[in-house]
Amino acid sequence: MSHNFNYKFIPPENSISDFVESIGMFENPSDEPKEVVIMPDGRIDLFFSKSACEPFHITLMGLETYPEARAIMPGTLTFVISFKPLAVEYILKTPIAGFLDSANVQPTNFWNFGPDDLNDFDTFYLKATQTVKNLLPKEIDERKRKLFELIYVSNGEMTVRELSEKVGWSSRQINRYFTQQFGLSLKAYCNILRFRISLKHIAHGQLFPELNFTDQNHFIKEIKKFSGAIPKELSKNKDDRFILLSVLKQQ
Repeated sequence: MSHNFNYKFIPPENSISDFVESIGMFENPSDEPKEVVIMPDGRIDLFFSKSACEPFHITLMGLETYPEARAIMPGTLTFVISFKPLAVEYILKTPIAGFLDSANVQPTNFWNFGPDDLNDFDTFYLKATQTVKNLLPKEIDERKRKLFELIYVSNGEMTVRELSEKVGWSSRQINRYFTQQFGLSLKAYCNILRFRISLKHIAHGQLFPELNFTDQNHFIKEIKKFSGAIPKELSKNKDDRFILLSVLKQQ
């Protein structure tokens, strides 16, 4: 962690873990912008932010499919709820296909959150947890629950056909669901998830493929596609430029 940049991400309570992957925060308390690279990670992020130059605002980020260099402005404080895809239909209750690789601004009182909720992370964590609990559905399509469970357990390495057979849901219907809800195919999402798992390996110094890539060249090509850098460069992670890599290294 940089002395001029703070971050923390912790797992959710078990009661909401089907829908939430983590609740976290990052802060740039310095007087200089923090240059970072945002990489696809398969999560849907709900950001609650304020800074020295912007008032409190809430944004919902769609899934990302490519790396993007961004600057976190001085004095920025952001708390974030990172959702798993199942939350899109059952918790957020709105498709995110319309803002793939972009964000959608939410009302400033969304879920009854306001600027005072950024005063203390522990209090925010409790409020976020209770808010999601209050939105938990009474029933879930078990095909969808099992589908995402298998995607995560297999690190995105099961084929669409295998997943279809195991959950009893046709490949065509699954891909229609993914396109309508998330804006990309199931295969594309699995590739992103496999990248994130590989990123965790890289964070711990494993620079060769641990998952089912064709060969080392294929591995390097896929890592560069989603991060903009080769594994060796990523592992150095100078100045915590790749935030996701820094977070994964702590896990």
